Amino acid sequence: MAYTHDIIIIGAGSGGLNIAGFANQIGLKVLLIDKSDKSIGGDCLNYGCIPSKALIHVAELAKKAQEASQFGLKVSGTINLARVSEYVDSKKDVIKEHENASYFRKKGMDVALGSAIFIDSHTVSVSNKKYSAKKIVIATGSRPRKILTKGSDNIAYHTNETIFSLKKLPSTFVILGAGPIAIEIGQAFQRLGSQVIVIQYNDDFLAKEDTQVSKILLEQLQNEGVKFYFSTKVHEFTNKNTVVVETPDGKKKSIIFDEILVAYGREHNIDSLNLNNAGVRLSDNKQKMIVNDYLQTSVKHIYAIGDVTGGPMFTHAAEAQISVLIQNMFFPFKKKISYDLFSWVTYTDPQIATFGLNEKQLTQRNVPFDTYSIPFTDDDRAIVDESTKGLSKVYISNKRIVGGTMVGKNAGELVQELLLSMSAKRPVSELFTKIYPYPTATRINKRLISSIYAKKLTPGVKKLFRWFY
Repeated sequence: MAYTHDIIIIGAGSGGLNIAGFANQIGLKVLLIDKSDKSIGGDCLNYGCIPSKALIHVAELAKKAQEASQFGLKVSGTINLARVSEYVDSKKDVIKEHENASYFRKKGMDVALGSAIFIDSHTVSVSNKKYSAKKIVIATGSRPRKILTKGSDNIAYHTNETIFSLKKLPSTFVILGAGPIAIEIGQAFQRLGSQVIVIQYNDDFLAKEDTQVSKILLEQLQNEGVKFYFSTKVHEFTNKNTVVVETPDGKKKSIIFDEILVAYGREHNIDSLNLNNAGVRLSDNKQKMIVNDYLQTSVKHIYAIGDVTGGPMFTHAAEAQISVLIQNMFFPFKKKISYDLFSWVTYTDPQIATFGLNEKQLTQRNVPFDTYSIPFTDDDRAIVDESTKGLSKVYISNKRIVGGTMVGKNAGELVQELLLSMSAKRPVSELFTKIYPYPTATRINKRLISSIYAKKLTPGVKKLFRWFY
């Protein structure tokens, strides 16, 4: 069969762009498909990682300006959210200079803009034009889950796809959900001057995190003025600015808001693909594709990457899948995807960084391990930076790091050498003997590893040292 292209990639987010770039580099005829030029770059560039970090940056500036008042600096005025929105868009525009249809066409790729619809397992249609390829990659990502509550059709609620275009700072800002998106945006708006109210239907706060570290962040957010309602259900919206919630004691409470953000999880973008035509099987609830550990759908030449695989929903998860996808698409020896060395960061202040396996996973696998932790309380750099509200924890098995978590200022940067040690399967003794400049923030890692060796100084070992002396 003659195909119009060697490979078709549906979706120009992180996963799609990475595989398209590789295929183009090695000389394959590539077709990249996305809904519009504006959506190229995916959720991370347009509605997630980049705009949220730009917003957080501005919020940090506002917080630092307020803190400087204790040294005599006078700060007045209110945040101009329209200017903040302009700043966020400007940073996205810089990155978009090399993530747009024209740029990729100049690189030699074909780009089709519009919704892709499967005709059969090798053929898709975009704007009534047919394209075919030997192999197809689905990288259509995910979208925010809608709220289905009485009266929700009558309110103009925000998701992460609209919140960054807000031009006026809300006085009262309600957020539904207590996951990373909700908490990052919530802290930022609280620092910009809103009264943020977080409503969570159960007791989970950053459910994927170690409760010992998430508790430290929760206390910090509460100290900054963020209000939390846990185990509280949204009952109904009585008008465009009022939500009625049911508290744990069964009582109804009305909360008036200026703006509301819905951050109750995400759904896979597969509805419009007509996957039936390609023979791609879906889960029982029809909400997900069935994707195996080799990143193949039920049709072996149709692959998946990114959020639609059902793996961790992070940009760098798609990056982690790239090498597996390339191995399985181009070589006979297949490779399974593994997230044992995966890591992620919640970009709050303090940040939470998590990597590798956690206690539950290690126990389930019958892996013997020891847990070591150390607070930031007595760390010299943390003391002068006023960032002593932190904790670092690692799991050690066979003298190597197999997982860990940290909450603290710039935790996402501080854990990188721990992550490298784990990924390279190096003994922790290498970190113990490393010389850290004083007083770098990474010395918290030195202190953590030193605590491991301190526990080896049993009474018998101490006695032996004295005898040698």
